[in-house]
Amino acid sequence: MAKIANTENLESLFVKHFNKEVQKIEKLPLSGSNREYFYMTSDNIECIGTIGKELKENQAFISFSDAFSKAGLNVPKVLAISDDGLTYLQTYIKGVSLFDYLEKHRLSDKNPDNQTVEYYKDVLRNLPKFQTKGIEILDFDKCYPRKSFDSQSIMWDLNYFKYYFLKTTHTVFDEQLLENDFLTLTDYLCKAPSEFFLYRDFQSRNIIIGDDKRPYFIDFQGGRKGALQYDVASLLYDGKAALSPEIRLELLDFYISELKKVLDFNEQEFRKYFYAFVYVRIMQAMGSYGYRGFLEQKTHFLASIPPALKNLEYLLDNHKLDIEIPHLEKCLRALTENENLKNYDSQKSVLTVSVKSFSYRKGIPYDASGNGGGFVFDCRAIHNPGRYEKYKNFNGKDKEVIEFFSKEPEMAEFVALTQKIVEISVKKYIERGFKNLSVFFGCTGGQHRSVYCAERMAEFLRNNYPQINVELFHTEQDKK
Repeated sequence: MAKIANTENLESLFVKHFNKEVQKIEKLPLSGSNREYFYMTSDNIECIGTIGKELKENQAFISFSDAFSKAGLNVPKVLAISDDGLTYLQTYIKGVSLFDYLEKHRLSDKNPDNQTVEYYKDVLRNLPKFQTKGIEILDFDKCYPRKSFDSQSIMWDLNYFKYYFLKTTHTVFDEQLLENDFLTLTDYLCKAPSEFFLYRDFQSRNIIIGDDKRPYFIDFQGGRKGALQYDVASLLYDGKAALSPEIRLELLDFYISELKKVLDFNEQEFRKYFYAFVYVRIMQAMGSYGYRGFLEQKTHFLASIPPALKNLEYLLDNHKLDIEIPHLEKCLRALTENENLKNYDSQKSVLTVSVKSFSYRKGIPYDASGNGGGFVFDCRAIHNPGRYEKYKNFNGKDKEVIEFFSKEPEMAEFVALTQKIVEISVKKYIERGFKNLSVFFGCTGGQHRSVYCAERMAEFLRNNYPQINVELFHTEQDKK
């Protein structure tokens, strides 16, 4: 068996639990998280091995899996856990994701066939069970990172959208006006009844249609208390699933009819808040597309941008909320009118250069593009304005720091040399049709020198190579 790096603990756990050596271990494709999954076999034994770096997140999944399994819900069972809690084995579910099934069974008008719609309905028969039984059986102290989808969680999602999508796409907005609308939307959402289990990432890739034709549910470790509407919004407005408005309405009505079988609730009130949760879910997803796609260069996330914008355009045209959020609506409308974003999927052959500044104290950023690296330039030999009190509250984008470096010949020489080196690769990458190149600048704190150099590199590339896509991110500054 070919060895895969860093799987020794998983293989030891497999041997300890099954009393058999691992015959085959295969790494599964990465998703949106930092967890790693492996398909593991020996004779007639199959399981999934998981490596999770966040202990509390692992504990949430393990606790929820145990509770849901005992309640008879279709979820993977945890078979064994390492002593440190960072690796565990879970049952392997044979089947295909609902998303993959949908993609293979679309009709000529792009709508799903009848069997796919029936699978969606079967999923929606199960959702109320999770939402209502979850409250009875789960230990919500195990939730990670928060026990409920409350005002704090909602604001996290909205700011995630602001910093990782609006800013990375250079969408113009007024910070204070947008913040005001975020608060208005958050207050509105918090009025919806929220004493239910919220799955959090209830979408077609996290639902497996098993070989027995039953739906199975995975990746619920982000679950917490919340409103009923959120998970239905997640499923029906899943960007790349691209369900038509008619199918969405049919499925929404079906879900409501199923919910009535297990819960006495106000249908009018449910529908009143539903589209507000659709908006916030789409914005959360777009924040993820920005972070995972633009910044981490996981390109399959970028393909979700055009369908997400179509969903957004439909909402703006057909489901205006009964609250006043004019600046947020203006920003959302601007996104739907951005031709580059609307056609992003057609830009697969365009070279994307990811320019980042970082702090060596925190380590060199990970290149998630699959390209295997790029350039990392160390700026620490250059005169540091951060040594002087006058500049400590500024960064490399501020005019005070820019003026400081304009008087430093070594900075001018350094910038010119790095641009010349990178330009050699850019020309060759364009010529050969390569898609990704990373250029990272590091200094001690990621505040002055690295930020200044990254700004100059991005400026140089945009001015001289307008046909490429340049993504600029300051690891320390942009997260604040």
